Amino acid sequence: MLYVKDLYKSYEAGKNKYQVLSGVSFHVAQGEFTAVMGPSGSGKTTLLNCISCYIPFEKGSITIGGTKLAGEKEERLAQIRNTKLGFVFQDFMLLDGLTIRENILVPRMILGNVGQDAVQLAEKLAKMFGIGHILEKYPAEISGGEKQRAAVARSMMNHPMVILADEPTGNLDSKSSRAVIEAFLEAKEQMKATIFMVTHDSFAASFCDRVILLKDGRLYRQLEKKGSRKEMQEDLLGVIREMSE
Repeated sequence: MLYVKDLYKSYEAGKNKYQVLSGVSFHVAQGEFTAVMGPSGSGKTTLLNCISCYIPFEKGSITIGGTKLAGEKEERLAQIRNTKLGFVFQDFMLLDGLTIRENILVPRMILGNVGQDAVQLAEKLAKMFGIGHILEKYPAEISGGEKQRAAVARSMMNHPMVILADEPTGNLDSKSSRAVIEAFLEAKEQMKATIFMVTHDSFAASFCDRVILLKDGRLYRQLEKKGSRKEMQEDLLGVIREMSE
């Protein structure tokens, strides 16, 4: 589904060049819930921005559902973002002047395709994620956890190949964080969603099928979930301590 091969990305500041990603390679299978973790400066956000087509990379390849992203024109990249990718941001990115129902429908509005099927899908997703009762409310009237679950529903509206989530629990308390992660798990279970999540939160990552750990722009280790969520979190914490030594 998502293939990243030998990816390199650097930034220049004056005469200095900073290598952010150095030969990163991995594969995310269809229906897999994968997290990326690593210390500050490890390249997590840069990696996500490369996959989402928001910044160019210098070397390597990114392929989503058979489509190679390098060299595509901006118009085509915009189409890929809206049809092949779903996005969930740390700060929700809901539109204050729209109801929750309308916010969920935004990807279909962009396509100019808000028919009865779209409305029914929005209602189905809202019910699945436990926010069916707030569809007529506005973002200012609901909690952070409800906003993020609405964002997860929005990300599913065009049946994306991959959902890209950038620190989706970063602004939430533990109860709301768990509700959002459970929304991802529901999307995975009921709609076979593929989820690629950047996070600093070992609790959130412990629900994933696999965690990719980056250090200094390189792939440090990959952990697959083999036992319970608690065991996965303990393994993650052990590797994080090892990385900091």
